[in-house]
Amino acid sequence: MTDEQAMWRVQSHDDPEAFAEIVRRWEGPIRNLCQRMTADLHRAEDLAQETFARLFARRREWQPTAKLSTYLWRIAINLCHDENRRRTRHGEVPLETGEDGESPALITVFHPTPHDQLETEERAEQVRAALLRVSEPFRTVLVLRHYEGLKFREIADVLHVPEGTVKSRMVEGITQLTRLLQPALSDSPASVPSSEPAAWQNHSQPKARP
Repeated sequence: MTDEQAMWRVQSHDDPEAFAEIVRRWEGPIRNLCQRMTADLHRAEDLAQETFARLFARRREWQPTAKLSTYLWRIAINLCHDENRRRTRHGEVPLETGEDGESPALITVFHPTPHDQLETEERAEQVRAALLRVSEPFRTVLVLRHYEGLKFREIADVLHVPEGTVKSRMVEGITQLTRLLQPALSDSPASVPSSEPAAWQNHSQPKARP
C-alpha cells in the first residue's frame, strides 16, 4: 500500500490501521526534520506528533492527486516556523541536546583516527550552530535539500513557491552559511566549493525516504 493509498483510506473511511501505517513510515523523518529546524529534540518530538494530529484533522483537505509526503513536509515546516517565531518572541533558547545529552550532529562522516574524529565533531558543531543562524526561508531549503534529500521541484511543491525561487534561496542559504563558517574555515585547509559548504563535503548521501 502506497502512502497515497493509505491516506485515501484515512480520508474516506477514517481507517485507523492505515493512519498508523503512515505514522510508522514517517514519524522518524518528520521528527528529524523538526529537530534540524528547531535544534530541540524534545520539542521536535512534540512537533512531530502535532504534525500527524493536524494531518488527521485536515484529512478532508488532502487532494488524492497530490503526494502525501509533500503535504506532510508542508505541515511540519509550518509548525517549525510557528515554533521558532514563538520562541523568538519569548526569548527562549533551544535545548540543543540529543538523546545522549550531547549536541546533535547534523552531518554523518567517517572517523579514521581519534584526532580526525575530534576535528569532525568540532566541525559538525560549527555547522550546526551556523545553520541555526541562517535566515529561516533559506535554512528551510538547506535542510530539505541536504538533509532530507528532496529535489528542487519537490521543495517548490512543499513551500508553494516557484522552483527558481527555491534555487535562489539555496544559493543565498549557502552564501549565509559559508559567511558564518568563514572564521572556522580560515583556520582549516579545507576550502569552500562554489556549490557546497566545506563542512558538508563528507556528508553521506541523503537517506531514501519511505
